[in-house]
Amino acid sequence: MAWLAAALYMLAHAMALWLPGHATLASFLFLIGAPVLAAAACIRRMVRSWHSDVRIGWLALAVGMLLWAGGMALNMYQEVALGHVDAIPGFAMLLYVLYGVPLTFAMAHPRHERWYLIAIDGALALLLGYLFFVHTFSYATPSDAPDPGVGSLRLMFDIENIFIAVFALLRYVTSEDGTRRGLFRALTVFAWVYLVMAAYINHVATDTGYGALPDLLIDLPFLLLAVLAFQHGEEPARQTPRRLTLAVRAGAPLILPAALLVVSALLVDPHPHLAAFGFIFATLGAGLRGVVMQVRAMEGRDQLDRLARVDALTGVANRREFDQVLLAEWSRARRSGQPLALLMIDIDHFKQFNDRFGHPMGDACLRAVANTLNHCATRGTDVVARYGGEEFAVVVPATPRAGVLALADTLRGAVERIRLASPDGVGQIGVTISVGAVVVATMEAADPTPLLKAADAALYAAKHEGRNRVVEGQVP
Repeated sequence: MAWLAAALYMLAHAMALWLPGHATLASFLFLIGAPVLAAAACIRRMVRSWHSDVRIGWLALAVGMLLWAGGMALNMYQEVALGHVDAIPGFAMLLYVLYGVPLTFAMAHPRHERWYLIAIDGALALLLGYLFFVHTFSYATPSDAPDPGVGSLRLMFDIENIFIAVFALLRYVTSEDGTRRGLFRALTVFAWVYLVMAAYINHVATDTGYGALPDLLIDLPFLLLAVLAFQHGEEPARQTPRRLTLAVRAGAPLILPAALLVVSALLVDPHPHLAAFGFIFATLGAGLRGVVMQVRAMEGRDQLDRLARVDALTGVANRREFDQVLLAEWSRARRSGQPLALLMIDIDHFKQFNDRFGHPMGDACLRAVANTLNHCATRGTDVVARYGGEEFAVVVPATPRAGVLALADTLRGAVERIRLASPDGVGQIGVTISVGAVVVATMEAADPTPLLKAADAALYAAKHEGRNRVVEGQVP
């Protein structure tokens, strides 16, 4: 239906060109209506995609279409109402070029960006629009664009259209998300058809006024955009080189600074100081964005590093972190001559607990024990880790034997005081642990394997002797 409606629109526009005495006015109305329809379709798509980040892109496309329609409306007012057939109003030219600013913003806007990054992009887009304004009125007046300046304005149009078409195609080819592929597919088709149409109108049909057959070509890109925006649905995913995808995604935020640099270069001769400001602002904007992204990348790496070292269920160190800490502390103790202790801890009768109360209660028990152990081992050098299953371990460096045994008994007593609410809400459930403690004053082995074996043997002895107790072991 959308394609049929677009074809009927073109047919109606063609028939309007044959209206005696009113062809120009009718054609202008169709030329204004096509981008307005495209804007309406983009807004409709934006509403349907409200919970997706592509809504910003569809909104930007709608704004661009309305700016272009405003330029055509000024053209109509100048030619039909004022009767200035040969004059091209400067404000119309400005709107024709400003329409590309929101389109460039849509291409530069990455996924799931924070508000302050969007603010940086918005500031760059506003400055880009201002430089377009200055460039336009360097060669035009509000009511006319004299012949000597038309060539420079056409060059600006050509550069802008090529810029948008090339980058839209890159974003489309490298987009992995289906909703974003739909957005960039519509923008790519529009941009390339518009590029060809604008090149023909600006360089071939320069002597043809409005109200003639070339007007039908102007409808085409806008109607195509309206149809593609109206067709709601995700674009199928395609296999693209991963490195290229990441490169385009990382480079997308540079599209706005790049556009700013190009327009600033066009202003070097007429406005050198403003051009220099554009160069500086583009560089600072890209640099600031780069710094923010670098900080976010560092935060992400820190978070991943923490996740790699922490047990997801209990929040204490995982087995990998425990192995690294124990080896490092063993090496440090060998160099310094200070003692090193290891506590191996096992929750008593945990399998029966799990079978009786269920896995959710078992997880709650593990979390409660881990939290209690962590709160008791308060020294910064002590490390509590989940060794595996219901077993925990505590690395205690540089502590005398009496202090280690006191800590072990403190841990045992604290866990014994834990009370978990029963699943039926009636009564409370107690938990106990068995602890194997080993203190080594002289490290002869190259690695802590003897310490681990001795602590494990002491833990086994504690369980064998009745559980809920601390048993000290010795390294052979």
